[in-house]
Amino acid sequence: MKVFFAINSLHIMIHIFCDFYRYLGVMPCYSTQSEALATKLVAFYSKNEQKGIPTHQATILLFDPSTGSLLAVMDGNVITDKRTAAASAVATKLLANEDSKVLAILGCGHQARSHLEAMSLLYNFTEVRVWSKTKSHADSFAEEFKVRSCETAEEAVRDADIICTVTMAPTPVLHGDWVKPGAHINAVGACRPDMRELDETLVRKATVYVDSRDAALQESGDIIINKAEIYAEIGEVVNGTKTADKANTTVFKSLGVAVEDLMAAKLVYDRIKSSSS
Repeated sequence: MKVFFAINSLHIMIHIFCDFYRYLGVMPCYSTQSEALATKLVAFYSKNEQKGIPTHQATILLFDPSTGSLLAVMDGNVITDKRTAAASAVATKLLANEDSKVLAILGCGHQARSHLEAMSLLYNFTEVRVWSKTKSHADSFAEEFKVRSCETAEEAVRDADIICTVTMAPTPVLHGDWVKPGAHINAVGACRPDMRELDETLVRKATVYVDSRDAALQESGDIIINKAEIYAEIGEVVNGTKTADKANTTVFKSLGVAVEDLMAAKLVYDRIKSSSS
Protein backbone atom coordinates (compact mmCIF):
# COMPACT_ATOMS: atom_id res chain seq x y z
CA MET A 1 0.00 0.00 0.00
CA LYS A 2 1.30 3.46 -0.93
CA VAL A 3 0.04 6.64 0.73
CA PHE A 4 0.49 9.93 -1.14
CA PHE A 5 -0.28 13.48 -0.07
CA ALA A 6 -1.31 16.34 -2.33
CA ILE A 7 -2.52 19.85 -1.59
CA ASN A 8 -5.72 19.58 0.50
CA SER A 9 -6.11 15.88 -0.30
CA LEU A 10 -5.01 12.43 0.73
CA HIS A 11 -4.99 9.49 -1.63
CA ILE A 12 -3.85 5.89 -1.29
CA MET A 13 -2.84 3.38 -3.93
CA ILE A 14 -3.35 -0.31 -3.21
CA HIS A 15 -2.33 -2.96 -5.74
CA ILE A 16 -3.56 -6.54 -5.58
CA PHE A 17 -1.52 -8.66 -8.01
CA CYS A 18 -2.88 -11.88 -9.48
CA ASP A 19 0.23 -12.25 -11.64
CA PHE A 20 2.42 -10.07 -13.88
CA TYR A 21 -0.41 -9.52 -16.35
CA ARG A 22 -3.31 -9.00 -13.93
CA TYR A 23 -3.86 -6.70 -10.98
CA LEU A 24 -6.55 -4.69 -9.26
CA GLY A 25 -5.83 -1.13 -8.20
CA VAL A 26 -7.82 0.59 -5.46
CA MET A 27 -7.54 4.40 -5.39
CA PRO A 28 -9.50 6.09 -2.58
CA CYS A 29 -9.23 9.86 -2.14
CA TYR A 30 -10.62 12.54 0.15
CA SER A 31 -10.42 16.28 -0.59
CA THR A 32 -10.73 18.64 2.35
CA GLN A 33 -11.00 21.69 0.11
CA SER A 34 -13.86 20.34 -2.00
CA GLU A 35 -15.32 18.13 0.74
CA ALA A 36 -15.49 15.14 -1.58
CA LEU A 37 -14.85 11.42 -1.08
CA ALA A 38 -14.51 8.67 -3.67
CA THR A 39 -12.62 5.55 -4.64
CA LYS A 40 -11.77 4.09 -8.01
CA LEU A 41 -11.40 0.37 -8.66
CA VAL A 42 -9.38 -0.34 -11.79
CA ALA A 43 -8.59 -3.80 -13.17
CA PHE A 44 -5.39 -3.95 -15.23
CA TYR A 45 -5.33 -6.96 -17.57
CA SER A 46 -2.68 -6.48 -20.24
CA LYS A 47 -3.59 -9.64 -22.19
CA ASN A 48 -7.15 -8.38 -22.74
CA GLU A 49 -5.88 -6.58 -25.83
CA GLN A 50 -5.66 -9.97 -27.57
CA LYS A 51 -9.32 -10.61 -26.73
CA GLY A 52 -10.67 -7.27 -27.89
CA ILE A 53 -11.44 -6.27 -24.29
CA PRO A 54 -10.11 -3.03 -22.72
CA THR A 55 -6.88 -3.58 -20.80
CA HIS A 56 -8.08 -1.17 -18.10
CA GLN A 57 -11.62 -1.41 -16.68
CA ALA A 58 -12.62 1.05 -13.99
CA THR A 59 -15.51 1.83 -11.67
CA ILE A 60 -15.78 4.91 -9.44
CA LEU A 61 -17.77 5.05 -6.21
CA LEU A 62 -18.70 8.54 -4.99
CA PHE A 63 -19.68 8.99 -1.33
CA ASP A 64 -21.28 11.66 0.80
CA PRO A 65 -18.31 12.62 3.03
CA SER A 66 -20.58 13.79 5.86
CA THR A 67 -22.50 10.51 6.21
CA GLY A 68 -20.51 7.90 4.27
CA SER A 69 -23.58 7.15 2.15
CA LEU A 70 -22.98 6.00 -1.40
CA LEU A 71 -24.08 8.72 -3.84
CA ALA A 72 -23.23 7.16 -7.19
CA VAL A 73 -21.59 4.26 -9.00
CA MET A 74 -19.97 5.46 -12.21
CA ASP A 75 -18.34 3.83 -15.20
CA GLY A 76 -14.74 4.89 -14.61
CA ASN A 77 -13.40 4.18 -18.09
CA VAL A 78 -14.54 7.40 -19.76
CA ILE A 79 -13.59 9.48 -16.72
CA THR A 80 -10.13 7.87 -16.66
CA ASP A 81 -9.61 8.53 -20.36
CA LYS A 82 -10.75 12.14 -20.11
CA ARG A 83 -8.98 13.11 -16.91
CA THR A 84 -5.69 11.51 -18.05
CA ALA A 85 -5.77 13.39 -21.34
CA ALA A 86 -6.76 16.58 -19.50
CA ALA A 87 -3.71 16.28 -17.24
CA SER A 88 -1.51 15.78 -20.31
CA ALA A 89 -3.12 18.82 -21.91
CA VAL A 90 -2.26 20.97 -18.89
CA ALA A 91 1.35 19.77 -18.99
CA THR A 92 1.55 20.28 -22.76
CA LYS A 93 0.15 23.81 -22.57
CA LEU A 94 2.76 24.66 -19.96
CA LEU A 95 5.78 22.85 -21.40
CA ALA A 96 5.43 22.56 -25.20
CA ASN A 97 6.32 25.30 -27.67
CA GLU A 98 3.39 27.47 -28.72
CA ASP A 99 4.10 26.92 -32.43
CA SER A 100 3.94 23.11 -32.24
CA LYS A 101 2.71 21.71 -35.56
CA VAL A 102 3.37 17.96 -35.57
CA LEU A 103 1.82 15.49 -33.11
CA ALA A 104 2.91 11.85 -32.78
CA ILE A 105 0.98 9.24 -30.81
CA LEU A 106 2.46 5.84 -29.99
CA GLY A 107 -0.37 3.45 -29.21
CA CYS A 108 -3.89 3.44 -30.68
CA GLY A 109 -6.20 2.52 -27.80
CA HIS A 110 -8.64 4.56 -25.72
CA GLN A 111 -5.95 6.90 -24.40
CA ALA A 112 -4.78 7.61 -27.94
CA ARG A 113 -8.29 8.80 -28.79
CA SER A 114 -8.66 11.00 -25.74
CA HIS A 115 -5.17 12.45 -26.18
CA LEU A 116 -5.77 13.26 -29.84
CA GLU A 117 -8.95 15.07 -28.81
CA ALA A 118 -7.25 16.97 -25.97
CA MET A 119 -4.12 17.93 -27.94
CA SER A 120 -6.24 19.11 -30.88
CA LEU A 121 -8.01 21.58 -28.58
CA LEU A 122 -4.66 23.25 -27.91
CA TYR A 123 -2.99 23.28 -31.32
CA ASN A 124 -3.85 23.38 -35.01
CA PHE A 125 -1.61 20.53 -36.10
CA THR A 126 -0.45 20.35 -39.69
CA GLU A 127 0.26 16.63 -39.30
CA VAL A 128 -0.70 13.89 -36.84
CA ARG A 129 1.12 10.55 -36.98
CA VAL A 130 0.22 7.35 -35.17
CA TRP A 131 1.96 4.04 -34.61
CA SER A 132 0.94 0.77 -32.98
CA LYS A 133 2.81 -2.50 -32.63
CA THR A 134 -0.26 -3.97 -34.36
CA LYS A 135 -0.25 -2.26 -37.75
CA SER A 136 -3.94 -2.88 -38.39
CA HIS A 137 -4.81 -0.91 -35.25
CA ALA A 138 -2.81 2.08 -36.47
CA ASP A 139 -4.37 1.84 -39.92
CA SER A 140 -7.90 1.74 -38.48
CA PHE A 141 -7.17 4.66 -36.18
CA ALA A 142 -5.65 6.66 -39.03
CA GLU A 143 -8.64 6.01 -41.27
CA GLU A 144 -11.13 7.00 -38.58
CA PHE A 145 -9.39 10.23 -37.61
CA LYS A 146 -7.82 11.11 -40.97
CA VAL A 147 -4.25 11.00 -39.68
CA ARG A 148 -1.10 9.24 -40.88
CA SER A 149 -0.31 5.63 -39.95
CA CYS A 150 3.42 4.91 -39.63
CA GLU A 151 5.33 1.69 -40.11
CA THR A 152 7.65 2.28 -37.15
CA ALA A 153 7.68 4.32 -33.95
CA GLU A 154 10.78 6.11 -35.20
CA GLU A 155 8.99 7.20 -38.35
CA ALA A 156 6.12 8.55 -36.25
CA VAL A 157 8.21 10.65 -33.88
CA ARG A 158 10.97 12.03 -36.11
CA ASP A 159 10.74 15.86 -36.02
CA ALA A 160 7.47 15.72 -34.01
CA ASP A 161 6.88 18.67 -31.68
CA ILE A 162 4.62 16.79 -29.25
CA ILE A 163 4.74 13.04 -28.59
CA CYS A 164 2.24 11.03 -26.54
CA THR A 165 3.18 7.49 -25.54
CA VAL A 166 0.04 5.58 -24.58
CA THR A 167 1.10 1.95 -24.96
CA MET A 168 1.15 -1.23 -22.90
CA ALA A 169 4.81 -1.81 -23.78
CA PRO A 170 6.99 -3.18 -20.96
CA THR A 171 10.19 -2.03 -22.71
CA PRO A 172 11.05 1.28 -24.43
CA VAL A 173 9.15 2.22 -27.58
CA LEU A 174 10.54 5.77 -27.67
CA HIS A 175 14.28 6.39 -27.95
CA GLY A 176 16.03 9.66 -27.26
CA ASP A 177 18.01 9.56 -30.49
CA TRP A 178 14.73 9.85 -32.43
CA VAL A 179 13.42 12.90 -30.57
CA LYS A 180 14.25 16.39 -31.78
CA PRO A 181 15.59 18.92 -29.26
CA GLY A 182 12.83 20.94 -27.65
CA ALA A 183 10.08 18.39 -28.21
CA HIS A 184 7.58 17.67 -25.44
CA ILE A 185 6.62 14.11 -24.45
CA ASN A 186 3.58 12.97 -22.46
CA ALA A 187 4.50 9.51 -21.17
CA VAL A 188 1.23 7.88 -20.09
CA GLY A 189 1.78 4.11 -20.36
CA ALA A 190 4.18 2.00 -18.26
CA CYS A 191 2.34 2.49 -14.98
CA ARG A 192 4.40 -0.09 -13.06
CA PRO A 193 7.95 -0.01 -11.65
CA ASP A 194 9.02 -2.88 -13.94
CA MET A 195 7.73 -1.28 -17.16
CA ARG A 196 8.99 1.66 -19.21
CA GLU A 197 8.13 3.31 -22.52
CA LEU A 198 11.12 5.69 -22.65
CA ASP A 199 14.81 4.82 -22.89
CA GLU A 200 17.57 6.17 -20.68
CA THR A 201 18.95 8.50 -23.36
CA LEU A 202 15.67 10.39 -23.62
CA VAL A 203 14.90 10.62 -19.91
CA ARG A 204 18.40 11.71 -18.92
CA LYS A 205 18.65 14.51 -21.50
CA ALA A 206 15.14 15.85 -20.87
CA THR A 207 13.72 17.98 -18.09
CA VAL A 208 11.36 15.60 -16.31
CA TYR A 209 8.04 16.59 -14.73
CA VAL A 210 5.60 14.25 -12.96
CA ASP A 211 2.08 14.41 -11.57
CA SER A 212 3.22 13.08 -8.17
CA ARG A 213 6.87 12.87 -7.14
CA ASP A 214 6.20 10.26 -4.44
CA ALA A 215 4.15 8.09 -6.77
CA ALA A 216 6.68 8.33 -9.62
CA LEU A 217 9.55 7.27 -7.38
CA GLN A 218 7.62 4.15 -6.33
CA GLU A 219 5.46 3.30 -9.33
CA SER A 220 7.13 4.47 -12.56
CA GLY A 221 9.65 2.29 -14.37
CA ASP A 222 10.41 5.26 -16.64
CA ILE A 223 11.72 7.02 -13.54
CA ILE A 224 13.06 4.10 -11.48
CA ILE A 225 14.76 1.96 -14.15
CA ASN A 226 16.16 4.96 -16.01
CA LYS A 227 17.34 6.59 -12.77
CA ALA A 228 15.69 9.80 -13.93
CA GLU A 229 16.07 13.06 -12.07
CA ILE A 230 12.67 14.66 -11.44
CA TYR A 231 12.78 18.43 -11.82
CA ALA A 232 9.26 19.20 -10.62
CA GLU A 233 5.66 18.14 -10.19
CA ILE A 234 3.47 19.72 -12.85
CA GLY A 235 1.45 21.36 -10.05
CA GLU A 236 4.56 23.30 -9.07
CA VAL A 237 4.64 24.82 -12.55
CA VAL A 238 0.94 25.62 -12.33
CA ASN A 239 1.38 27.48 -9.04
CA GLY A 240 4.57 29.21 -10.19
CA THR A 241 7.09 27.68 -7.79
CA LYS A 242 8.95 25.89 -10.62
CA THR A 243 9.60 26.99 -14.20
CA ALA A 244 8.66 25.49 -17.56
CA ASP A 245 11.89 24.57 -19.36
CA LYS A 246 10.63 25.14 -22.90
CA ALA A 247 14.15 25.57 -24.27
CA ASN A 248 14.89 21.91 -23.53
CA THR A 249 13.21 18.61 -24.34
CA THR A 250 10.56 17.99 -21.68
CA VAL A 251 8.89 14.84 -20.39
CA PHE A 252 5.67 14.72 -18.38
CA LYS A 253 5.41 11.32 -16.70
CA SER A 254 1.74 10.74 -15.95
CA LEU A 255 0.72 7.98 -13.57
CA GLY A 256 -2.67 9.42 -12.69
CA VAL A 257 -3.59 10.45 -9.18
CA ALA A 258 -6.82 9.70 -7.40
CA VAL A 259 -7.73 13.34 -6.85
CA GLU A 260 -8.20 13.63 -10.62
CA ASP A 261 -10.80 10.83 -10.51
CA LEU A 262 -12.41 12.34 -7.43
CA MET A 263 -12.87 15.81 -8.88
CA ALA A 264 -13.99 14.49 -12.27
CA ALA A 265 -16.58 12.23 -10.64
CA LYS A 266 -17.82 15.08 -8.45
CA LEU A 267 -18.11 17.32 -11.52
CA VAL A 268 -20.20 14.69 -13.34
CA TYR A 269 -22.40 14.11 -10.28
CA ASP A 270 -22.96 17.81 -9.61
CA ARG A 271 -23.87 18.51 -13.24
CA ILE A 272 -26.31 15.60 -13.37
CA LYS A 273 -27.98 16.81 -10.16
CA SER A 274 -28.22 20.41 -11.39
CA SER A 275 -29.63 19.36 -14.77
CA SER A 276 -32.32 17.20 -13.18
CA SER A 277 -33.44 19.76 -10.59
